[in-house]
Amino acid sequence: MVRFGFVFSMIATVSVATSAFTQSSSVQTAVDENFSAIETAVAEAGATPIASIDHARLAKAEGVEMPASRVLIFSDPEINTPILEENVRAGLDLPFRVLSFDQDNRPQITYTDSQFLKVRHGLTDASSLHAFQSKMLEVLNNLDATPAPTNGLFADYGVIELRSQLSVPKAVERLRKAVMEQDDTVWFGEVDFAAEASHLGVELPDAVLLLFGGPAPGGVAMAGFPAIGLDAFCQKLLVYANEEGGSVVIFNDIAALAELHYGSSAEPHHGLNKRLTATFRTAIE
Repeated sequence: MVRFGFVFSMIATVSVATSAFTQSSSVQTAVDENFSAIETAVAEAGATPIASIDHARLAKAEGVEMPASRVLIFSDPEINTPILEENVRAGLDLPFRVLSFDQDNRPQITYTDSQFLKVRHGLTDASSLHAFQSKMLEVLNNLDATPAPTNGLFADYGVIELRSQLSVPKAVERLRKAVMEQDDTVWFGEVDFAAEASHLGVELPDAVLLLFGGPAPGGVAMAGFPAIGLDAFCQKLLVYANEEGGSVVIFNDIAALAELHYGSSAEPHHGLNKRLTATFRTAIE
């Protein structure tokens, strides 16, 4: 069986000695403490945790070293839904995300803010963007956090798109099966945006967000680029109904997001893009 992380020579070409990413226990402790503070603030804000992912520890369990990096994905359907009503593709960057990570032996916090959503998805509804930003700032109130960069960002930046004649439920079924057939992949969950909106009395096109990742290839890809643990990892796959019939599948271009955060990308980012695109395309044909 082919594995996501080892179908190309990324481990060999970007192999990193364990000592290269050895961190002081104080940095790891600071990253963990910041993450715990985020979890507490999310609970106090009444938001719903969707996935808690410790990139570095998951990667280490697979023999790959990288800087400390922990992302929390959490949701509030009352805030998601108005944004999705304007542009369902914004679901690729929903729900909320905050990353606690080590950048050059310095603990940092970064998050996806309303400006990122506005620019990448062409949003114009000021009230829904304000609600999103207000909830995020409520969570981050007592934390030193920096929003994801938007310099160089534009509409549909770094979005890879595939189209299928399959319905959303059938495409989701096939994609889930294709993902879980990879023996180095972890499933983190999914969000049915249309179902959430329905509970609020709002009708949205079918739209489901799938969350998963490969700890080993992800760890290699993030080794020198830990901030991309905010938006490129875990993998986010949005499947939504095409107005012309069938479904549309969109996901993040890992290399593009590395370039947004760091001004450069590496071979593992491009290799993962190719592998994921081929896997998803085959699944929905």
